[in-house]
Amino acid sequence: MDRALLEQRLRELPIVQYEFFSTDQLVFSEKVRYICETECPQFGTTWACPPAVGSVESCRERCLRYPDALLLVTMTEVEDLSNMPALLATRATHEEITRTVHGLLREQGIEPYVLSTESCEICEHCAYPDAPCRRPEVMYPCVESQGILVSDLAERFGIDFMAAGNLVTWFSLLLYKE
Repeated sequence: MDRALLEQRLRELPIVQYEFFSTDQLVFSEKVRYICETECPQFGTTWACPPAVGSVESCRERCLRYPDALLLVTMTEVEDLSNMPALLATRATHEEITRTVHGLLREQGIEPYVLSTESCEICEHCAYPDAPCRRPEVMYPCVESQGILVSDLAERFGIDFMAAGNLVTWFSLLLYKE
């Protein structure tokens, strides 16, 4: 990988922060999965979320097959943090940036395993559980669906996860091997 070229291209994007690191630094937790199961309305409704993505242990094994990771962080200001539909609408910009970076890695011959903010809204109605995913090449499972403790990454890399004001912080992980 031509990391200098990739970093040059990353600096051209509206990314607040990016970090390269080894996937052995990822922290996986059953507690994250518990939150998915008990608090997220997407649980059990899409191929991008549990239980479709597999157990935390199988997700951990899948993620660790890729020795390297690129963390992307964007922030978006919203009028009202309590307005969930408006807040979630800001996710589209982050997803487009994630798709762009996925393309940049592909240009360098790297096919990453991409995790992002999506509970997948590509199709109007997900085929889960009755049929396979219709668009697996563009469906990115949610970072948290893997059991990854995002707050640990934020702390490790000095990212203000709970930024002041009405800022929303979005994370993506592109796991890869050269």
